[in-house]
Amino acid sequence: MIKIDSGDFFLTEPTYAYAEQIKEYRQEFLDAGCSMNGCGPLRKYENPLDYISECEKYKSPETVPAGYVAATQFLYIRKTDDRLVGMIQIRHYLSEYLAKYAGHIGFSIRPSEQRKGYGTSMLRAALLYCPEIGLDKILISCDEGNPGSEKTILNNGGVYESTVFEEEKDRGIKRFWVTV
Repeated sequence: MIKIDSGDFFLTEPTYAYAEQIKEYRQEFLDAGCSMNGCGPLRKYENPLDYISECEKYKSPETVPAGYVAATQFLYIRKTDDRLVGMIQIRHYLSEYLAKYAGHIGFSIRPSEQRKGYGTSMLRAALLYCPEIGLDKILISCDEGNPGSEKTILNNGGVYESTVFEEEKDRGIKRFWVTV
């Protein structure tokens, strides 16, 4: 079990202790009509225990579901009230799709906790883990028109590379590199 301390918060892998909060986190995104970036397969799992089990499979190239890459999923927990504030996924390597559009890291902050600077501190903590899996140069992307995510990436040393257009989803995606 990986746990990364980050001052008033910590990153931890999904566990059964947070099952109810994972369920509430998912529902908050569904109610707000927001995408669940950085949550791995959360959207398709109503039962949080199934989600937690699926996250375990992603941790190794031998067990990751077909068509996906090995990844470590983290919950971002506020210490004062033990509240799940965000989720971040670190992909251990890039597929062709990830290399073009999504990058090594996806992240989200629950809608009720956005615009408080939590994304910046969550990403900073997650970057500490990247060298442990052999990543020293990390690709992170965000949708054009998402100034919150762009600011989070820039605040963590992101250097803009390019904007690409993903035709399938009809959106522009800004690509940044962070060196750790």
